[in-house]
Order: sequence, then C-alpha cells, then structure tokens
Amino acid sequence: MDLEFTKEQKILKSSARDFLKKECPSSVMREMKEDEKGYPEALWAKMADLGWLGVMVPEAYDGIGGNFMDLAIILEAMGEVCCPGPFFSTVVLGGLAILDAGSEEQKKLLLPKLANGDLILTLALSEPGAWYGTSVINVQAVADKDEYVINGTKLFVENAHIADYILCAARTDKGGSPDEGITLFLVDGKSKGITCTVLDTLAYDKQCEVVFDNVRVPADNIIGENGKAFSVLENLQEKAAVGKCAEMVGCIQTAFDMTVAYAKDRKQFGRPIGSFQAIQHHCANMVIDVDGARFITYQAAWKIAEGLPTSMEASMAKAWTSDASRRVTFLGHQIHGAISFCEEHDMHLYYRKAKAAEVAFGDGDYHLEKVAQQLGL
Repeated sequence: MDLEFTKEQKILKSSARDFLKKECPSSVMREMKEDEKGYPEALWAKMADLGWLGVMVPEAYDGIGGNFMDLAIILEAMGEVCCPGPFFSTVVLGGLAILDAGSEEQKKLLLPKLANGDLILTLALSEPGAWYGTSVINVQAVADKDEYVINGTKLFVENAHIADYILCAARTDKGGSPDEGITLFLVDGKSKGITCTVLDTLAYDKQCEVVFDNVRVPADNIIGENGKAFSVLENLQEKAAVGKCAEMVGCIQTAFDMTVAYAKDRKQFGRPIGSFQAIQHHCANMVIDVDGARFITYQAAWKIAEGLPTSMEASMAKAWTSDASRRVTFLGHQIHGAISFCEEHDMHLYYRKAKAAEVAFGDGDYHLEKVAQQLGL
C-alpha cells in the first residue's frame, strides 16, 4: 500500500485548494441557499475547463483519465470550502455508474458531455420508509413493448430538479430475493410524469423528492443488464461512501483549523483559552479524528484506484469518518461558544455539512454492520 501522492497529485491538491479558496468563499454557499439551481454556473464551467468533471473519464471519451485517488483529492478540496453544486451527483454517482456498467454507445454519448460540463446527472435510489441500502426497492418498472413504465417515489435525490438524466433504480422483477430483479434506468429528467420537489435540508443542499407517474423510458436506456443492477449499485455505493469520506475530511480539516486559530487568539482570564488543559485536550482529540479519518479514507481510495476489493475498507472508512466528523464539529462549536451558532459565522456551515454527510450513503451503524458481516459475524 502506497498512500504517497505522485508529483502530479500534489500539484492537483495544491491547485484545487488555491482555486476553490479564491472562487468559492463561504459567501457562495450562503448565496446558493436561496438560489433555485443551487450552484454558480460560472464556477461549474471553470471546473469543466480544469478537467475536474472528467477526472475519472478515460481520454477516449474526452476525459483526463485519472483514478479514484485524483477524484478523492478534488473532493477533499471541495469539502474544505463546502462547495455547493452537482459535482458529487454528476461525477461520482452518475459518471461512475455509466463508466462501470454503461454500454459503449452510452459511454460515447454521455461521458464526453459529462467531461465538458454539458451534463448534470444524479442517482435515485432511496425510498420512503426504507433504511439505506439497495435491497429495499419498491419503485416498479413494467415492460411495455420496447419501453418500460416507471411508477413510484424516490427520496433525497440530489439535484434532481436540474438533472439532465436521473439514474433510477427500479424493480423489474420480484425475483427470489430482494437483491434480484433490480434494474438501473437512465431517465430523461424532463420526461412527462416526473415531479420534483426540493426538500428543506440541514446542509442547504438541493435534495429532492421525485415522483414517477407512468414515466416511459426506452429499453435501450437500461444501464447494465436487466434485473442485474444490485452488484452495480453495491459497487457504486462503496465508491460513493469513500468519496463522501474524502469530502468530510476536507470539511473537518477546515473546522479544526478554524478552531485552533480561535483557541490561540481568544483570551479569557488574561490568557488565550488554548492554554487551558480542557481546550488543549479537545483540540488534540480533534486532530486525532481528522488525521485518522484522512488515513482510513485514502487507504480505501487507494484500493479502489488499484482495482482491489474494497468492501471492508469502504465501510470502515465511512463508519469512522461519519462519527469523527460529528465529534470534530461538535468540539469546534464547544470551543467557539455561542458565536459559532450565529448566521455570520462559518462554523455552523461546516457542522451542517458534516452532519448531513454523516448519514449519506449509510451512517456509522449501517457500515459497522457491514464490517461485522465481512468478519463473518
């Protein structure tokens, strides 16, 4: 295992951080709270020009042919500034699904547009009344000649209101077990019968309830094999969980940096509060969590980049980083005191972001169970 960045990755990390600090200050996130789309189009175009949207896309499809470590570096930098927008849903959820399971025709059609910034994608997986996972899918897709008719409701679909295509997991066959008969469809976001409702969320991101009412999809729009999407979705969830961990690492790194700077500057009883043992121990616990989360995340990202089995490492990373992000931002609030809960202060933005990411793609308990299963328990 080699977690040392290459020369090119070190340059990518430095340039990504510099770019985002300049182009995406915290004021952008505040502005996007009230923005209908939820992201600045100019920033999206600049990311496309930098090649970020095509970081995992092979050169044959107009991408830059990077690997998952490159993607993790970008996601960490985006987490450092709580960057809003459809990058994760498009590049990680949509792009990796098409890259891993799409047909050659689908790749030629979609991946160049994705890399050039002309396409926004998202994944519709979670449903009402279900814990996170792939096996509880009740949205139905019924064959009708050369089309399928989709009916049902999906929840927490990122950026569905602006997506050009929604990758919808639907049940085409009851099958002998819950993991059989699931199919992944590429659904035009403007199809007749789709209703998107943007939800109020803790992190101010644009998650939607999506209702499919007799939505017709060509059979050619199936991603992968009919009824065989379970393994595709499981693999995608592992990668998405690690990607979200990378984003969380950036988020809690900034929260930690802000807190240490405050502890050094804020004076009480005639001296900096960082000179008190309680504050020192809080900061020590924070840096242990941040560095631990970074190591375990990049261990999983490295294995994905190398094409190695990652189920155990992905769940270990998500279980640890989910809990660590909560602890770090909570202690950051404690050290800052009441000022950090004011709208004008950035700490609450990072707390919100970390809290939302904690449950995305499975919370700590969900992934602890998966680790236990890997241990044969």
